[in-house]
Order: sequence, then structure tokens, then C-alpha cells
Amino acid sequence: MKINYDKRIFRLNTNSGSNSANGEVSAATVFHYHQQGDIVWATYSGGAIRFGTLVATVDATGCLDMRYQHVNERGELMTGQCHSSPTILTDGRLRLREHWKWTSGDHSAGVSEIEEVNL
Repeated sequence: MKINYDKRIFRLNTNSGSNSANGEVSAATVFHYHQQGDIVWATYSGGAIRFGTLVATVDATGCLDMRYQHVNERGELMTGQCHSSPTILTDGRLRLREHWKWTSGDHSAGVSEIEEVNL
């Protein structure tokens, strides 16, 4: 499935999305995605996250292999890696199921779902 992530905006959807308790993303966190070829990047902020960036490669199925970093409200620099799998919703928006792991802090792992929004 060929997916273009350029100019898409994502947010945790508290009705259908979720995040593991050890994650810092909340419904207040907004992700602004961009894409050029097989490279995807985004900036994000909101909630417990002051500012973050991610960079990823996208494969032919639309899955993302990414690395992320952000500064949280406590002033800590947090880093991690994530594999995101897309689903196209009935209204054409994307949902990303994310399997992630901190590469800083406690090195724990989790699962989250974010959905495309129209702001």
C-alpha cells in the first residue's frame, strides 16, 4: 500500500487510540508529519512533551521504522525507537499502531495508537 505521510497531522485519539502507561504521548500531543521519497520526519509537542522530532524510513507497505527524541516537561531528553503500522480508516484517515521502546530512561517498551486529524 503506497502511503504519503506528507503534511498529515496525528494525535492520540482517546476514544479509539491508546498509549501504554510508561509513554509520554497524550491526547494533547500533536505530530506534524512530512515525507520526501522513503524518508519521513515529524515534529511534535503538547502535554508532557515540550518539543520532539522523529525520523523514519517507510517501506512499500507504508510501515515506518523510526527513531524519536524529545524534551519533556521535566527537562529530560528522552529517546526511543518505534515501528508503526498503518491502517486506512473508512473515512480515508490513517491510524498508526506503534510498537515503541525507550532507548533512554528505563528502556521499557509499549504500544500506542495515533490517528490522523484535521486541525
